[in-house]
Amino acid sequence: MVVPAGGEGRRFGGVAKPFALLAGRPLLQHAIGPFLERTDVQSVIVALPGPIAADPPAWLLDYDRRITLVKGGAERFDSVLRGIEAVSESIDIIIVHDAARPLVTAAIVERVLVAARSGGGAIAAIPMVDTVHELNGKGRIVATPPRERLRAAQTPQAFRRAVLVDACRRAVADGLRGTDEAAVVSRYGGDVTAVDGSSDNIKVTVPSDLLVAEALLAARGNT
Repeated sequence: MVVPAGGEGRRFGGVAKPFALLAGRPLLQHAIGPFLERTDVQSVIVALPGPIAADPPAWLLDYDRRITLVKGGAERFDSVLRGIEAVSESIDIIIVHDAARPLVTAAIVERVLVAARSGGGAIAAIPMVDTVHELNGKGRIVATPPRERLRAAQTPQAFRRAVLVDACRRAVADGLRGTDEAAVVSRYGGDVTAVDGSSDNIKVTVPSDLLVAEALLAARGNT
């Protein structure tokens, strides 16, 4: 498993977002918890900002023996690449999950893994609730894709190791830097299936998102 957590928090007031507290625990701890509950998750590679990777918090060092820390890259894709490089070649399925998605559930993880084991890859995703328009450079609508065919991508995303590694290497060779592994895999011919995510599986991007996450945790009874 690879967890990109190397961002500088530019949209989060410069704070290292994975270590912001949610119900008294870091976002990162919430995000990786459901994966560490599984015995079939052999390793968790966390790509951290350079200064934190050099001096990580004690709780992370002691949290689980399966955790390995690496220095993240300048962009999310770079952090994912460095994480993949640290995954043992004996592992067949690589999961990628954002450190900023602290409300992922065991059920979502299971659905993604079952689908990935049956094909080249799988992602959690949810139906679009709003109409989406494609605009030209002048802000005018040029196309309106059918909403029922659209999905908003989430993580976790999971792929056969060979499929993901090949797609990432080809993307690097072509000078591409994606923010979604499924898009990279699909671009190079990989078969990726979307399974049900959840509207609760939010990505914490700005500080106000923490308030939403706290409310959702409270509704689950996890405060």
